[in-house]
Amino acid sequence: MSLPNIPNITPIITLTRQESITLLLSSIALEEIALSHILNAEGEKIQRLLQNEAVTLDDMLHINRSVERTLRNIIKNQMLLQMKLEDVLDLEHRTSRDEDEEEDEDDDDPNCHKSEEPYDE
Repeated sequence: MSLPNIPNITPIITLTRQESITLLLSSIALEEIALSHILNAEGEKIQRLLQNEAVTLDDMLHINRSVERTLRNIIKNQMLLQMKLEDVLDLEHRTSRDEDEEEDEDDDDPNCHKSEEPYDE
């Protein structure tokens, strides 16, 4: 059996710090949306169960355990997302604080020549 032949792909991706922060915040938002869909599906599961007239107590207990496990996992995921959000916000604050410090240093430097025209990348 031979090893798979993986092509040499070296993509060059250049992102600014602000673009990276935006992508991280977007990923958190997408995870939140996914969790809301899961919560909605669990609610529909319970509604479908309650609409069924032939449902037994065992069926109700089974669904209840299933929904409870799902909710526990969602809560765990929410806690992780909260920590991730706090880290990203801290990164954002550090970024803006660092930029402010650089501007203050440039203001103090008489040799620093600031351009009057905006710089377009």
